[in-house]
Amino acid sequence: MTTQAPLASDALPSRWPIVAGAVVLLTAIITVLLIAFAWPSVRSSVHDVPIAVAGPTTAVAQIRAALDQHLPGGFEITEVADTAAAEQLIRNRQVYGAIDLSSGTPHVIVASAASTAVAQTLQSMATGLGQTGSTGSPVAVRDLAALPGDDPRGAGLSAGALPLVMGGLLAAVLLTRLVHGAARRATAAIAFAATGGLTVAAILQFWLGSLSGSYPANSGAVALTIAATSLTVLGLESLLGYAGIGIGALVMMLIGNPLSGTATAPEMLPGWSGKLGQLLPPGAGGRLLRSTAFFDGRGAAHAVSVLVTWVALGAVLCLVGGLRARRTVDGAAGRRPPQSAADGRFVGHEPQPRQRA
Repeated sequence: MTTQAPLASDALPSRWPIVAGAVVLLTAIITVLLIAFAWPSVRSSVHDVPIAVAGPTTAVAQIRAALDQHLPGGFEITEVADTAAAEQLIRNRQVYGAIDLSSGTPHVIVASAASTAVAQTLQSMATGLGQTGSTGSPVAVRDLAALPGDDPRGAGLSAGALPLVMGGLLAAVLLTRLVHGAARRATAAIAFAATGGLTVAAILQFWLGSLSGSYPANSGAVALTIAATSLTVLGLESLLGYAGIGIGALVMMLIGNPLSGTATAPEMLPGWSGKLGQLLPPGAGGRLLRSTAFFDGRGAAHAVSVLVTWVALGAVLCLVGGLRARRTVDGAAGRRPPQSAADGRFVGHEPQPRQRA
C-alpha cells in the first residue's frame, strides 16, 4: 500500500522568530489603524472655526471677549455690518455661522449642512447667550442651510465618505488584475468614476434622502473624488507594483479618510491635520459634495483644484508607468534573436542542403 508523503509545510513548521515577527507586525498594524481613526475623533475640538458677528463695533467686541473667555481660541471672528453680509458669508462657505446683533436682539444663524457639529456648538452658545442676557430669554436660532428632512443628522453624507475611498481603491486593484495596458486601465477608471458617481449620488439623493441640490452636480462631485483616488493608485501601481497599491491605500485610507473632516469639520480636527486632510481626495471630495448639494456649488473652487490635481497626477503616473513598461518589453524583444515567421527558425541560420555523395 502506498502512503502519501506529508507536505513540506506540514513537516517543517515555521520557526518561532517568524511567528514572533508576524505577531509584532500585526500589533503594529492594529496600532496604526487605531491611531489613524481614533486620534482625530478623540482630539476633535472647536478651534479657529470661522464665524461672523454682525452689529455695532462695541457689541461685537463684547461678544468677542465673551467667546474668548468661554472658548479660548475657538473661533475666528469676521466682523460684518448687518445680517445680509453675514448670510452672504455663510452661503459662500467662508464661515460656518453667525451671531447677529444688528437688530438689537441677538440671534444665531447656523448652517447645519456645512457641519452639524459646528451648528450644535453654535446652538449651545446661543443658549449660553440667552442665559447671560438681561432678559434671560432664549436666543433665536435660524438654520440658513439645513440638511434634508429625511437625514437631518447628515448620517448618509458622513457614512458615504469611506465607501468612496474604498471604491476608488478597489477599482485600482481590480483593474490591475483584470485589464492590461496603462491607457485601457486609465480609461476604465474614468468610466467607472462616471458610473459610480451616478450610482452613489442617486442612492444618497433619491433613496436615502441625504443630498439636495442638483443631481448632475452631485454625481460629478462623487465621480471626481473616485477618479482622483483610483487614478492615483493605478499610477503608483504602474511604477512601484503592489507596493504602489499599499502606498495609495496608506495615503487615502489611513491618512485621507480620518483627516477628511466630513463627519465634523476640518477646523475641529487637532492641529494641522484638518488642513492636510483638505489637500487629499477624501477631504476635498467631502467638501465639494457639501458645496454642490447644499450651497449651489459655492466654496468649491479649492476642492475642485485639489481633486483635479490628483487626477492629473494619477494620469501622469499611469503614462510614465506605461511608457516604462513598453520600453522594457521592446528592450526584451530587441535582445531576443530574430525568428522566421514561417517556421520559427532563426533567420540567417537556415540549414544548408546536404550535398550528394
